[in-house]
This record gives sequence, C-alpha cells and structure tokens, in this order.
Amino acid sequence: MNMLWRVLWVRLTAALRPRLGLWDTAVTPFRVHATDLDVYAHMNNGRYLSILDLGRLDLMVRSGLWQRLKQAGWYPVVAGQTITYRRSLELGQRYDVHTAVVGFDDRWCYLEQQFRVDDAVHAHAVIRARFLRRGGGTVDTAELARLAGEIPDHLEVPSWVAEWTRWTRVPNTRNSHINGDE
Repeated sequence: MNMLWRVLWVRLTAALRPRLGLWDTAVTPFRVHATDLDVYAHMNNGRYLSILDLGRLDLMVRSGLWQRLKQAGWYPVVAGQTITYRRSLELGQRYDVHTAVVGFDDRWCYLEQQFRVDDAVHAHAVIRARFLRRGGGTVDTAELARLAGEIPDHLEVPSWVAEWTRWTRVPNTRNSHINGDE
C-alpha cells in the first residue's frame, strides 16, 4: 500500500517541480521508509526496482510524455533490467533517483537510473523498456520518436547494453527450458 501513496506523491509533486525535456535527467527525491527494509534493516533489493518505476514516472510526467502516451493509448513496460548494488540505504536516509534515457535500438528504449546520496552512487540500473498499445500490439521506435520528439544524435546504446540485450533474450517458445535441457 505504501507504494500507492508514493505513486500519488510523485504524480502530484511532479506538477510542482520544474518541467524537464525528455532527454534531460530527472532527479527524484526519496527517503527510506520502514516498509522498505529487509530483515537486515537496509532497503530491500526488490524495493529498489519499485522505486525505479517512480523515477521513470517522474521523468515522463515532468517532460509531458506521460500525457502524450495517454492520448495515444500507449503505455510503457519494463522488458528487462539489470541492477548493481554498491552501498546500502538505511531507515530514514534521504536519497535521489537519477533517471535518463540513454538510447534506442529498433525495438527497445533504454534508460539508466542511479540511487545517489549526494554524489555517492548506491545502486546503478539499466532498464530495457517497450511501449504497448492499449488495444494490443507494440509501438515501434519510429512511432515513439514521432510522439516524443526527435531523438538526439548523442543518444547511443552502450555496446555492453546491446550485448546484455542479446544474451538475455528469452526464446519465444512455450517448451523452452533452462540451459536448453528437456
């Protein structure tokens, strides 16, 4: 339930915070709550992923993309993510989530997100996302670019991210097994 309150909080405060361009970095402030903690009294690894959703929401709302997506009948979904944890976040600690679009390929949109306390990175994530139509089907990159605005030339998917995408592709068969075993 506390994530619902956070979604509402991010949504409401986004209107009060400075507007951003879609290609800017959104910096979204948070604090570690008691419901974020695991049995070791630091923020649970799964909670980081939920908070990342809120950082992406903040970027989309403040850039105006959220409203354009709603009007088009599209919505974003996370298709893959990788996160590295460097330092713990503890009860009551303030931190910021930095969110930026880092590139596109013919199928995916890639974002980089970091949990920071001042200049110290506590966790770093890369997200592979796709946009879907409410009526069914996917939105290709060219359609997304028409809606979002021209994609800057400096946005380029890092080579390691392209490799990660290639290596984490899930086979499109019902009977596939781990390691190809049957």
